Amino acid sequence: MLDKVVAVVNNQAILASDVDEEVRLAVLDPAQGGLGTLTPKRALEQLIERALVEQQIRLEDAQAAQPTDDEVSARLLEIRRELPACVRRNCASEAGWKAFLAAQDLTPQRVQTYLRYRIQILRFIELRFRQGIRISPEEIGSYYRETLLPQYAAGDTVPSLDKVSPRIEEILLERQVNVLFDEWLNNLRKQGDVEVLDSSLEPAAGQDSGKGAGR
Repeated sequence: MLDKVVAVVNNQAILASDVDEEVRLAVLDPAQGGLGTLTPKRALEQLIERALVEQQIRLEDAQAAQPTDDEVSARLLEIRRELPACVRRNCASEAGWKAFLAAQDLTPQRVQTYLRYRIQILRFIELRFRQGIRISPEEIGSYYRETLLPQYAAGDTVPSLDKVSPRIEEILLERQVNVLFDEWLNNLRKQGDVEVLDSSLEPAAGQDSGKGAGR
């Protein structure tokens, strides 16, 4: 099958294959739990937002937000041990991880690139938007009990609150900064040149494009 350009963001092309891959990568997103399958329309919105943010990071200071290889490896290890979808596939083992990637039609290199971006955007957000925002232990505990634990099936090995607290804080932080971030992102979109070329992927009139640049 031939690939095709489905959108252009300030002269940067987004391909149909990018949208398909974004849908598959959603399985690695801890905030996606309970939201259902990522639709192609929403995946394209995330890719548009991501392109806008990456372009802005390059303009401001790409090096300040760039994660190290060790940080990416540490995040990958966390996902393999703690993400509910991975726990069920025994991703902590090499055989389980390879089987999981094969089932999702993903490669280790693409997963690392995805995680590198996630760390980069979170660091950029922290540097630009987080000042003054604090996540309380009570909020972390509530998310653990009410949102994370229900994602595990009976018999799964459930990580302790201490182990997943940093990840939960990260997710809650994203929610707190979304208002500021979305306002900034909407301004970038208004000032930039964004064109969706595939009418089937156009958001419905008045539809919220979503939050968080695929964070």
